[in-house]
Amino acid sequence: MLSNVRSERVRAVRALTRRSVREREQAFLAEGPQAVREAVAHRPDVVREVYATATARERHEQILQDAGDAGLPVHEVTDEVLAAMGDTRAPQGMVAVCRRLDVSLDSVLAEGPRLLCVLTHVRDPGNAGTVLRGADAVGADAVVVSEASVDVYNPKVVRSTVGSLFHLPVVTGVDVAEALEAVRGSGIRLIAADGHGDQLLTDAAVEARLARPHAWVMGNEAWGMPPQTRALCDDVVRVPIHGHAESLNLAMAATVCLYSSARMLHPSTAH
Repeated sequence: MLSNVRSERVRAVRALTRRSVREREQAFLAEGPQAVREAVAHRPDVVREVYATATARERHEQILQDAGDAGLPVHEVTDEVLAAMGDTRAPQGMVAVCRRLDVSLDSVLAEGPRLLCVLTHVRDPGNAGTVLRGADAVGADAVVVSEASVDVYNPKVVRSTVGSLFHLPVVTGVDVAEALEAVRGSGIRLIAADGHGDQLLTDAAVEARLARPHAWVMGNEAWGMPPQTRALCDDVVRVPIHGHAESLNLAMAATVCLYSSARMLHPSTAH
């Protein structure tokens, strides 16, 4: 059992809460049993090692058994050591060190995707993680995260995805203009979600376009989408607001847009 909170191993794991270390080591932390379960179940190839307390071992025996069956190193640690390793004060007894999941935009486009989500300047970790989770829920083919957005391996982003990070391809670190041009060049329509859009999401013409391959392009939480980014898109669409709310936050708007796409792309499974 690992019990020394000042050990080199503990410091090395804790260091992954810093972006510079994550980039150098090409690794990140998945904290909590939900994230570890999804990593072990869906992407055991990227899991380097798992750390769990005795309580977590009893409570989440199946997760650790699956990790062992997959040949992954599992280490028992004290509560104090686990708390020292992670970013959150309550990691629920389990963390995993994982290799980055990056895929290239070219490889995503080569698969002929029908629905993409592009985060151009999304800075809030919670928003980014929630959008990724929503994209996973609607069956999007991939999420593209620009270099101008938050690091998708930020511990807060990883927690916000609740395991969805391990379910679908994620492209990171791309230039916004280059990414949008590449997506359009693959025959995929670019649809910007913006509160000042000149078209409503519920317009018949917009809904018809959602039945064909397209990418939702999302801007910044505070200042929206820069004019130069909007200009690269084929449509600028806003979510209708029928009540008195001034606006929807980015994660809410993205979820509404993505589910509208799912309804049009998969009409036979819509309820």
